[in-house]
Amino acid sequence: MTEMKTEVAVGDRMVHKQFPAISRHQLALYCGASGDHNPIHVDIDFAKASGFPDVFTHGMLVMGYLGQALSDAFAPSRIRAFSTRFAAITQLGAELTCEGTVAEIFEAGGERRARLALTTRDQNGEVKLAGEAVVAL
Repeated sequence: MTEMKTEVAVGDRMVHKQFPAISRHQLALYCGASGDHNPIHVDIDFAKASGFPDVFTHGMLVMGYLGQALSDAFAPSRIRAFSTRFAAITQLGAELTCEGTVAEIFEAGGERRARLALTTRDQNGEVKLAGEAVVAL
């Protein structure tokens, strides 16, 4: 977890984490851990027969990366909300970067909070996942 700045302003980057390239091994491990055994994520022949050039990453794995980046930046006890929407397929070998910037600062529930605009992009800058979080400051 990063140390919290005392003064936070709209536009500040509060979340930033880079992940190594997604491997076939990692997809197989996630498949087993999540119970999501859809062959589109691990079976090359199935993926090609379905019109894709190769297998691709589980959307929830990408969401998990973003959640990890968020909880590395803020203690889980300070996270009030976290939501995402899938924007594009994440290809095998993608190197993902998760970021969150302050979109709004407000008072709620007797505490100062920030609404963060979240994104996960691949090494080409394509947005794979977008969302927001609300955190207590």
